[in-house]
Order: sequence, then C-alpha cells, then structure tokens
Amino acid sequence: MLIIGAAVLSLLIWIYLLAARGSFWRVGRGTAPKASGQAFPGLVAVVVPARNEADVVGESVRSLLSQTGVQSVRIFLVDDCSTDGTAQAARSAAAVVGKPEALTIVEGAPLPSGWSGKLWATQQGLEKAREVAPDFWLLTDADIVHAPDSIATLISVAETGPYDLVSFMVKLHCKTLAEKLLVPAFVFFFFMLYPPRWIADRRNKTAGAAGGCILIRPEWLERAGGIAAIRGEIIDDCALAARVKSAGGRLWLGVTPSTRSVRPYQSLGEIGRMISRTAFNQLHHSVWLLMISVFGLVLTYLAPPLLLLSHSRIAMVCGALACVGMIVAYLPMVRFYGLSPVWVLTLPLTAVFYLVATLHSAWRFWSGRGGEWKGRMQDPRRQRALK
Repeated sequence: MLIIGAAVLSLLIWIYLLAARGSFWRVGRGTAPKASGQAFPGLVAVVVPARNEADVVGESVRSLLSQTGVQSVRIFLVDDCSTDGTAQAARSAAAVVGKPEALTIVEGAPLPSGWSGKLWATQQGLEKAREVAPDFWLLTDADIVHAPDSIATLISVAETGPYDLVSFMVKLHCKTLAEKLLVPAFVFFFFMLYPPRWIADRRNKTAGAAGGCILIRPEWLERAGGIAAIRGEIIDDCALAARVKSAGGRLWLGVTPSTRSVRPYQSLGEIGRMISRTAFNQLHHSVWLLMISVFGLVLTYLAPPLLLLSHSRIAMVCGALACVGMIVAYLPMVRFYGLSPVWVLTLPLTAVFYLVATLHSAWRFWSGRGGEWKGRMQDPRRQRALK
C-alpha cells in the first residue's frame, strides 16, 4: 500500500505541474515579441557590478554599446575591488566600438556591513548614474552579451504591457558535458518556482526576475525602497521583484534565445557551487523546508523511474504516466538549449545532483560559509531558532 500511495502521489504531482502550475514548462510562450521599428527616444542607464570579470566584461560592454532601437545608452560599470584588470578591459572594449564617452567606471568602495557585494556595487553605480536622469535602469551582469535589439525589446515589453519591471532569463552557457546535464534543469527548476504567467498576473502574489538582465523604471525602483531595501538579500533579483509587486508594480519575466551568458562552467563542481550559494537561502534556512524539499525531489523525479521496477501493476502504471509527464514537461527546455531529446532522460539523475547541492548548501550555511562567492560570505549564519 505504501508503494501504491507513493506512486499515486507522484503521478498527481506531475498532473499538477503540467496542468496547474502556470504552464511554466512551455518555454516558447515566454519569449518576448520583437521590438517595434521606431527607436526609443530616451536614455537607458546600464549598471554593471563587476568583480574580477576581465575575461568576459569586454564582450558584454561591446554588446551594450552596439544596441539598436535606443537613442542613448550609458554604462556605469562598478569595479568592485577587482585585481585582474576588469576596468581596463571594459575601457578597451568601449574604445573598440568608438564610444569611450558612453562608459563610466566607478571605483568601488569597501563593502559595508549588512550589504552583499553585488548589491553594494549596484548601489554605487545607481548613485553615479542618477546624475544623467535616465528613463530606464538596466541592471545586468558583466558576463551577459546582449543581442543588438535586447534593450529595445525590453522597453517595448515594458511600454506595451505596461510593465514596471521586465526581465530576461538569458540563455546560459551550455556547451560542456556538465552544462548540458545541469543548465537546462537549472532554468526548468527556476521557472517551476517562478512561473512567468503567475509573475505577470497582478492577482497572483508570485514575484520573480532574472538578475542577469532587469529593466526597471526609476520611479518604481524608488517605490520599492531602492537597492538599500534588499541590501542583504542573496537572491536579490527575486527580492527586488517582490518589493516592486508588493508596491503595486507590474512584472514580466521571459526567456530570450539571443541574449546570453558567456560564463562557462567546466565541471560539475563549478555548477554545484553556484547552486549551493543560494539553495538553502531559497528555503529560508528552514530545516523543515529542507526536509520537505528532499522528500519532494525524491517523490517527483526519482520515484517515477524506480516505480517501473515495481511488482505492483498500479505502481508501474502510475510510474510510467509520471515519466511521460516528466518528459513532456522537460522536453521544451532541452530543445530550447538545442540539445538532443535524449537529454530528457537525464532529469532524474540531475535532480539527485540538485538534491545533494541543496544539502551541501545547508551544510555550508551551518558551518559559517553560506553564500560564498568570489571570496565573500554573502549569506552568513545568524543566531536564530531553527524553523
């Protein structure tokens, strides 16, 4: 009876995910319409926090200064105590495209207590960029290479909606074996947590954004309390989106096949550290939520293929149907990344990796190394009762 109960529950989970979770798995519906042919007449100020990004920042700067459909783009790059020549790489890139005057380098100040490194750098960039009174802020990362019409498309979405914060989940680097195994699943799980349809619905409390590419109206950043209001958040993009939505703003989140991250992940360990940085924070450092997540991952992704080995016909049928649901849900993301459909079959194995990474995230938090990134602890353990 226990096996049959688990089999039925696993199948019900996949029925819910496919039918009632905001169609999160239908990736094509989240792509943005093309920008209109008329150029946006205003000014977009781009804030780029950068810490030791010399190997990728040049390509990002060139893409930002080569935008079409926007009259004026100004970049404010905050060099967050880099030691690898990040600022010079950015300057050289701006000179290559003939627009050195459109790039302002802000030398980052020491990190104050209570701030995450990225948000403190972003705050400094915004303070400097306010001098030009932009029509929109674009908050982006130093490893993002923007399609020529990326900003114009975001503005078109914002103006047509109308929306107050619009964001692209950019196409992540997906060439190595580790990336093919884990990156599509990362985006798949993200949209499962933050279905774009729910995010755009003003009646739904779900709020989310993808931090690599966020366009926001200046007045709505202020209404949300500014960056200072989320200064200690490690999942800062979704925290900002939540504050904008709670203040009455409208959100939009979609995917783009043409704006991409050029940051490579060569090994499983690299991606594992990226996941571990935020996973336990996502669970609000709760032991109970951690236990529920482990149980949920096992029941959702591991149980269906294991049930095929069961001696119970009912369990086998439920497991087979759940496997079909898993394939149907994951296939669009696999195709989005240009991979063979065979990669769909790796999702249970990938889920095991994410389960281990989540446990590792909890262990790092409890050992005082939460949110470690580029030499900084961004999610320090605080004295609190276990939830």
